[in-house]
Amino acid sequence: MSESVDYIIVGAGSAGCVLANRLSENGKHSVCVLEAGPPDKNIWIHIPIGYGKTMFHKKLNWGFYTDPDANMLGRKIYWPRGKTLGGSSSINGLIYIRGQKQDYDHWEQQGNAGWSWNDCLPYFRKLENNDLGESPTRGTTGLLNATSIKTRHPLVEALIQSGASLGLKKRQDFNGGDQEGVGYYQLTTRNGKRCSTAVAYLNPARGRTNLRIETDAQATAILMQGNRASGIRYKKGGVERALLANREVILSAGAIQSPQLLQLSGIGPSKLLNEFGIPVVKDLNGVGKNLQDHLQIRLIYEVTKPITTNDQLRTIWSKGKIGLQWLLFRGGPLAIGINQGAIFCRALPQESATPDIQFHFGTLSADAAGGAVHDFSGCTYSVCQLRPESRGEINIKSTDPFEPPSMQPNYLSTDLDRRTAIAGVKYARRLAATAPMSDLMKREHRPGSDVRTDDEILHFCREYGATIFHPTGTARMGLASDTGAVVDNRLRVHGIDGLRVVDASIMPTLVSGNTNVPIVMIAERAAEFILEDAQRQRS
Repeated sequence: MSESVDYIIVGAGSAGCVLANRLSENGKHSVCVLEAGPPDKNIWIHIPIGYGKTMFHKKLNWGFYTDPDANMLGRKIYWPRGKTLGGSSSINGLIYIRGQKQDYDHWEQQGNAGWSWNDCLPYFRKLENNDLGESPTRGTTGLLNATSIKTRHPLVEALIQSGASLGLKKRQDFNGGDQEGVGYYQLTTRNGKRCSTAVAYLNPARGRTNLRIETDAQATAILMQGNRASGIRYKKGGVERALLANREVILSAGAIQSPQLLQLSGIGPSKLLNEFGIPVVKDLNGVGKNLQDHLQIRLIYEVTKPITTNDQLRTIWSKGKIGLQWLLFRGGPLAIGINQGAIFCRALPQESATPDIQFHFGTLSADAAGGAVHDFSGCTYSVCQLRPESRGEINIKSTDPFEPPSMQPNYLSTDLDRRTAIAGVKYARRLAATAPMSDLMKREHRPGSDVRTDDEILHFCREYGATIFHPTGTARMGLASDTGAVVDNRLRVHGIDGLRVVDASIMPTLVSGNTNVPIVMIAERAAEFILEDAQRQRS
């Protein structure tokens, strides 16, 4: 006889850890969370700068590659995704950003009642412990820390002054709905260590007898009884197992694997399912469609002074010094991470009323994100278009749940996306050429001064552009009458009982910024929906 619990959560990532805590909190419901990866014990997870190590870690990272993208010169783009407790919140760049007010108002305007900025703001406040203090837009009693960078770096200070000279407002808080400006990011750190959702949400719940955490347990299919999700089949220790859900199955496997699992289980585009001989449970054309991601384009500059993180990582002695700073005081460069400087600006001001570009300014440089640092003093201006029009898709390639699906992002496939990328590179160059930043910039290492025309800049974007790790939208929220929608505004899969998707997949459109905090907000909201529905069924 198969085991059963009230709620099964597939994936202990940014959303799954939140759900595990909230659904088990009142002690009334039994909850099991299945995580394909190992526990989050690796030290590099917890050192903020350690994502340079976990970026390519074979056990902590799914290490996906996209299909060859014709818009990117046929390149396959590396897509790291977290495979451990905390998911990608355990290996990401720690940036604490909500997005713009207009992002959420747009969700509601698309037919998703209750998802406006004003509706979401209480949950953003609920989830956070913000060291800037309580305000109408900030919270201080939540489980996830939003920590300001206390140390001041001469490169970031120069960036702020140069940005102000270009008309940007100096900002301490980018999370009040209006982002435009320049300043330091806030980070998901606590006392000099990473504050993943596993740390923030799962650890406090570990002692609960009604919560079961299964690691190294990969879901392989949703068990169905007619049009109702009845459980999950998963593999652990080489053994296939089944777990039944008395109430609901919740997919929090992320924008790649949630649609993959739906398709493998007969929920998705019938044409695709028929191709692989999968019986169609529900023909939902939107499963796997609407894929969106932020493309980053990294400009690298040599710096005139040895003040960069490159210099601090150059010798065994300098590495030892910053290592001791972290070990003894939980301070220094290891406690901050790589990207400190924040800019939200309008690269195409005539076409956008709000910022259309985000900069992640890093005080180090490397040929690739997470790669070995250069042997010169260097810094990086990472340019990211906030609201790309390009849409891709995720599709299974076989009936094998252990084979990664086809991932086609279709980066730079629209005219607006191409023009915004070019304008973003030009804006970065204006920053670098504006005092006092110009006094610290020795030479443009990449793309280099010979890349000048729009066509040359676009070719550079195609040749070196990469993900900034924000795939979303592949099980998007929308009305039942919308043929591209997968879940309703309470995140229930259309036409299927007992099944929800709660992760980045449900975003109708990509938010204007990093996605971790919005996903936590989505999970906080979903937990309330689920508990409300359980209460309604009892009464």
